[in-house]
Amino acid sequence: MNQHQKSTHTYTNPFTFALELGFFAGIIWGVVHWLFYIFKFTKVIPAYLAEPFFKNQFLKSGAGHLVGLLFFIAFSIVVSLIYVALFRKLKGPWPGMIYGVLWWIIIFVVVGPLFNMVKPLSGLSATTIISEFCIFLLWGLFIGYTIAMEFTDERMREPKKVEG
Repeated sequence: MNQHQKSTHTYTNPFTFALELGFFAGIIWGVVHWLFYIFKFTKVIPAYLAEPFFKNQFLKSGAGHLVGLLFFIAFSIVVSLIYVALFRKLKGPWPGMIYGVLWWIIIFVVVGPLFNMVKPLSGLSATTIISEFCIFLLWGLFIGYTIAMEFTDERMREPKKVEG
């Protein structure tokens, strides 16, 4: 291997990649959730993850919505770190979609109703359930597929052919 080929290899730090990905996943999908709430596709307030830590009345305010976005960003960072640690070698979109659905189940079926973050599924409308499910499905796809492309796409790691 010559000097040029050695310098073209790139190695991604999984930890910093997960931090960056989680940050952007949190912003993008947190804003999507906020828009769904504004346009009444969902009745779940944007700050539902902060529900155990703040009063509900505050969380329904503009400042509360911002706190909710910050909580969703932090949540997305943690979830991205977990995915990178456990599943970064999985290929394709399906693992990320399944991961998003698993987090939807954790939040909306198990933990959320237990800590009064969200109402039990029986207390939510079909529109809210479907909207939240789709957000989590796409959020998981975004995280999982981005990680899969970064850590399993070997085309980017191939040495470039030197002409001449």
